[in-house]
Amino acid sequence: MSSELFNANPTVFSSTKSTSSRITEHSAQSLWLRDQNDNSDTESEGNEVEEIDQDEIFDLIRTIYDPEHPNTLEELRVVSAPQITVGRNHIKVEFTPTVPHCGMSTLIGLSIRVRLLRSLPSRYKVDIYVKPGSHQSELSVNKQLNDKERVAAALENPPLVDTVEKCLAKPSSVAFQLV
Repeated sequence: MSSELFNANPTVFSSTKSTSSRITEHSAQSLWLRDQNDNSDTESEGNEVEEIDQDEIFDLIRTIYDPEHPNTLEELRVVSAPQITVGRNHIKVEFTPTVPHCGMSTLIGLSIRVRLLRSLPSRYKVDIYVKPGSHQSELSVNKQLNDKERVAAALENPPLVDTVEKCLAKPSSVAFQLV
């Protein structure tokens, strides 16, 4: 990874209060594929399906850290609740890079995808996109983020997985070194 900062002086905003979420992260899950024998996501009690809303998805991704700065995606206004669309079994997240030439956009999108894959029942299809017109390589970034084989290949790269884990880390365990 390059030591060049794509946005050396980002604008930082205050975060909003967190609402309680009914979704918890599965820390023992793999990054991409779920265990074939794991039935925890199935509807075990009748046909009762717990609905997930936009605010719960926002709560999951708002605390992801930017790969370049010790700030969350919410603080940098990379993600917001209105950028999330929730359907019956489909979630679309749109994010806004801090600069149009951000080289970390695919890493940010990958971090969002991993957090949602770890946290949501497997019945959900997740699409991650950069906000239209917000990145100079918008089509390429969107293609990488939504291609299952590319994502799986990226998650087999140990240094990349380590970086994603740092972005997903809890605040007390995050240690960023800006060069």
